[in-house]
Amino acid sequence: MKLPALFPQKQLTRILGHGQGAFATYAGLPRLPKRSATSPVLEDAFDAAMMERCIRLSEEAVRQGEYPFAAIICRDGEVLVEATNRVRRDQDVSRHAEIVALSEAQRLLGSSNFDGCMLYSNVEPCPMCAFMVRETRIRRVVFSLKSPIMGGLSRWDILSDRGLSSRMPELFGASPEVAAGVLAQDAAKVWRRWNPIAWAVIRLRGIFSPF
Repeated sequence: MKLPALFPQKQLTRILGHGQGAFATYAGLPRLPKRSATSPVLEDAFDAAMMERCIRLSEEAVRQGEYPFAAIICRDGEVLVEATNRVRRDQDVSRHAEIVALSEAQRLLGSSNFDGCMLYSNVEPCPMCAFMVRETRIRRVVFSLKSPIMGGLSRWDILSDRGLSSRMPELFGASPEVAAGVLAQDAAKVWRRWNPIAWAVIRLRGIFSPF
């Protein structure tokens, strides 16, 4: 995948080749200001860089014996945490990549208020993860593959449900901005390589969709 020619190739190489670690700064990318002051081109380039990293993490999840799920939480151009599924390793069905990332971010920040943060996931967050996104007040959610059967937006409409924050503002934040389908074909390739037969069944049943 070729990223927009917004940054020198040397910077992009450093960005996309960055290793794991909390507060890993993607030095080649300028820090993103608030949405109102952010160039759409800059935001699209940042989304592409973060999603490519997220897709690479989903490949790492497969090598760790997990399903290919991954998530990254960013703030002001910095990666706060990145995580893969830990369902099989921890023998805990609640250890989805998004929940692992949100839990680690809470410990890191000492707060459950993630106002100004962005969540990147290679698959649309499920309802369980979507409720945590609303409770932690994530500002923006970016994902690749749509999940028409299990998605917390396309199926259950939790991410965009304004009633949660209007009726329970003490508990739920406003609906986050959502960008869907970012590098969807690249994300789908990881699932197909992981298990071609399983991916064919997933597509046939409409569980995940690359838009």
